[in-house]
Amino acid sequence: MRLSGSQRSYLAALAALPVMVLAAALSAGPPGFAPEREAMVVRLRQQHISNERVLSAIRKVPRHVFVDAAQRAHAYDDTDVPLGSGQVMCSPYLTALMAQVLDPKPTAKILEVGTGSGYLAAVLSEITTKVYTVDIRADLATAAQARLRSLHSSARGRIGHGCQGWPEEAPFDGIVVTCAADRVPEPLIAQLREGGRLVIAIGHGPEQTLNCLRKSGGRLRAETIMATRLSPMVCQGAR
Repeated sequence: MRLSGSQRSYLAALAALPVMVLAAALSAGPPGFAPEREAMVVRLRQQHISNERVLSAIRKVPRHVFVDAAQRAHAYDDTDVPLGSGQVMCSPYLTALMAQVLDPKPTAKILEVGTGSGYLAAVLSEITTKVYTVDIRADLATAAQARLRSLHSSARGRIGHGCQGWPEEAPFDGIVVTCAADRVPEPLIAQLREGGRLVIAIGHGPEQTLNCLRKSGGRLRAETIMATRLSPMVCQGAR
């Protein structure tokens, strides 16, 4: 069988990919689950997600790529999806809500604390090309970065203590924290631009309060969004 020029180019590109990225790209398969993805967007609208930039990004990102093959049938359900190591990928609603509250603009510079599966970073990178994501769990962070590269996402990731932020790239127009803290880490406050937004769950125990904090005059003004349940932040070396 003779291959066309485009087919030869595709195979050459695959051969050049690192092993982990290649595995992620192949496991993604064709752009399937389109009906499920569209049904998810419809459901999110019914749940009062109205930010069109967020909805458009969610429609583009194949959520099933960010979970193990055994969980793909549930990737678009309105529920958390296990990632292993006791971690989960947040439900589509909570992910969309955090993105909507953050309200990133196309020129915004965003920091995500808690990469997890990489899905939220992928969604945000459909809105702005300046997305930075950090996670202390090396296994999850490495897998997430491979998924993001396989989708040609512009999001940049690294392994580290999220409570320390990413000082080399500060200040940020928005910071979103996908884990819960008993208080807002001071480094994140310092790295938030004046007028920026910080979305974070605050509280002890199994249930916390999701807040949107806006920086004005060097101080944070808090707006309560809803009760939620997120894994606790691992925060070493921060005050």
